[in-house]
Amino acid sequence: MKQFFGMSQRGILAEAVRGLSNPGFIMLISNSSQFGQHVAELEKLFPKVPSIGCIGMGYNTRVVEQGVSIIAYTDGVMAVANVLEQVSVMPVKYIKRIEKDMQVLKASGDNTICIDFCSGNDACVLTTVYSMLKKKNISLTGGTGDAGKVSANGKVYNDAAAYALVKNMNGRVKAYKENIYRPVNMDKLIASETDRSRYLLGKLNGRPAKQVYQELLNIQEKDITEQTFKNPFGKLSGKDICIVSIKAVEGSALTCYRQVNDSDVLILLELQDYRKVVEGTIQKIRQDFPHISAVFSVNCLFRYLLFSQNNEMNPYLESMARLGSHAGLVGYGEHYNSQFVNQSMTCVVFE
Repeated sequence: MKQFFGMSQRGILAEAVRGLSNPGFIMLISNSSQFGQHVAELEKLFPKVPSIGCIGMGYNTRVVEQGVSIIAYTDGVMAVANVLEQVSVMPVKYIKRIEKDMQVLKASGDNTICIDFCSGNDACVLTTVYSMLKKKNISLTGGTGDAGKVSANGKVYNDAAAYALVKNMNGRVKAYKENIYRPVNMDKLIASETDRSRYLLGKLNGRPAKQVYQELLNIQEKDITEQTFKNPFGKLSGKDICIVSIKAVEGSALTCYRQVNDSDVLILLELQDYRKVVEGTIQKIRQDFPHISAVFSVNCLFRYLLFSQNNEMNPYLESMARLGSHAGLVGYGEHYNSQFVNQSMTCVVFE
């Protein structure tokens, strides 16, 4: 299979698709003011080609901050795209669509990946979707788009998750997750007085969450949202750690970019030497895949901001390009199988 990347900083879709021929699957990454227009235009240009889309920033060796990006697959790929609606209320209502699509595609874990773009309630959506995918050992990668909108097959949806099952006809697929943080220590912080609907964290070990975070790092309140770039929380999930970023201070509480529930166990994390972590990821992928057709990744907005502040974003993308054809999305949350994570990178590699 082959991966196509096209872009237009001016938001002209015709420029972004120039050179694209006979795609088997298309991903659209657009801006908030032109998203609906681009979805309609793409469907006219490539009618009946499976597609999903969201509002965000695309990239290959450079980030397209505005405008439009197109990522598509040709030659030896089969795909089906669909949508789960009412994700804030009842995503399970539409779960049979995934089951049917897996049957149509004759999908298996060795050669098929699920890529999704979600408008919100990601943790619940992923639990729902992965309950079906795991029956066939199919992995998932994806992310959260902006403005509460996604698209599937030429139609814009609110309160929905667009997904595609993408089958590599000529090789394997595998999903990866990269974490550039490590525990400061393993002191447990037990969450309480949480509000799932507002992603609010009220207390840690029975004390106001804001106060605990300040004391742990000896910082002032005004520095909390900036400090989360270096010291987010980590939620223990078995042997794995899911990153929980701080969004804002709300009274004595903290609001986060992902849900925290009462009795969740959190720990404090610190930033590692991310250049070494990235190089380790690249080497791991090369060991697993001597021959790579494409890499699609989702990088967190916080990683993009962190790397950009240190003039490391373009060098990072150039490093990933050493793997071959690499393209992706800057998202507001990252998806890895059943996990909704922050400040991470997830990707799928096609042999």
